[in-house]
Amino acid sequence: MRLFEFEAKQLFAKHKIPITEGVLCTTPIEVRNAVLNFDGRGILKVQILSGGRAKAGGIKKVESPEEAETVADDLFEETVKGYPVERILVDPLLDIRREYYLGVTINRAKYKIVVIGSPTGGVDIEEFARKNPAKVFKESFEIDERMYSFEAYGIGLQMKFRKEKLNLVSSIIMGLYNVFKAYDCKLAEINPLVETENGLLVAADARISVDDDALFRHPELAEMGIEKRHEEGEMTLREKEAREHGIPYLDLDGKIGMFPGGAGFGIMGNDFVNYFGGKPANFMDSGGGPSPERLAKMLVLLDENPKVKAIFGARFGGISRCDDFAKGVIMFLKDHGLSKPMVMRMTGNNWEEGVRLFDEAKKKNPELFENIEAHGIETPIEQIARRAVELSQEVE
Repeated sequence: MRLFEFEAKQLFAKHKIPITEGVLCTTPIEVRNAVLNFDGRGILKVQILSGGRAKAGGIKKVESPEEAETVADDLFEETVKGYPVERILVDPLLDIRREYYLGVTINRAKYKIVVIGSPTGGVDIEEFARKNPAKVFKESFEIDERMYSFEAYGIGLQMKFRKEKLNLVSSIIMGLYNVFKAYDCKLAEINPLVETENGLLVAADARISVDDDALFRHPELAEMGIEKRHEEGEMTLREKEAREHGIPYLDLDGKIGMFPGGAGFGIMGNDFVNYFGGKPANFMDSGGGPSPERLAKMLVLLDENPKVKAIFGARFGGISRCDDFAKGVIMFLKDHGLSKPMVMRMTGNNWEEGVRLFDEAKKKNPELFENIEAHGIETPIEQIARRAVELSQEVE
């Protein structure tokens, strides 16, 4: 679960890591006033849960309060990397002498904490390490191991800090390591760690991802307003709506709406669609024994998604019942209507009753079923997935 930059910096400050004294703003006027307090110059940084903000136009340097207000007005009207801009962090301009990289993460293969450092910061560290492996180093620690000052000192040496800066950078390295452990992080990163012309070291940016399964151990985060959210990005409007209705849902970048029965069946369905050349528009889980109302709401999310060109429905009745599945689809058709072609299959618990309900509803209201191809156990699931891909291509 990723934190916003301003949240990460608050945690840094609690562990005595020097940060830029930024101002969080929600209007262009607030941005203007913040820059005015920074002698008329500053850096505007949109607060979204994604990296690569600078390349996407989400970080702007401004030279006057008037320019700051104008730029902020534009930013608040934009989306950056697909996310609406609701808050901007205004930082003072720094006179930068040099930029470094410092991060702490987990080596999952070896189950160790890894400190990563480089004398070159402000870069995509993964890409930079691939091209310049000699300029990126790693130091491993056991999960329950503390870091000592002499170890932090050695890391500072590898980062090419001058001798007079080693005590200061050692405290920052230890602070970042302690933040990582204190909040059950998966990643804690300073990129760049800036050395200014007057010799200060400052975390100019901050990234923290915490393990959301450990949030119950950190009520102090809730007190700061940090609540459970998406793993690495902000929720889309559909994801937020699904969450309000208790529907596990994730938007993807394809065009086939996935309407499965259960998470395992949903994963299998996504694999089948990919195998036959399609791309799912979402992942979704109805949960065990879903009500017809929840199933109907799931279909609304798909039918109103402009990216969806066709819907793939598959129900394997175990705990869940196929007649409830059919009732949910029929409820959706009567209350909302279907604007996309849909191919679906039911098998398992009460599948015969589900098929009977469809046949009965179709006789009464045939116009509601014009866009639906419904199948039972006699049709292999592979054929349904292939047909969904075909339907999505036909409507292009």
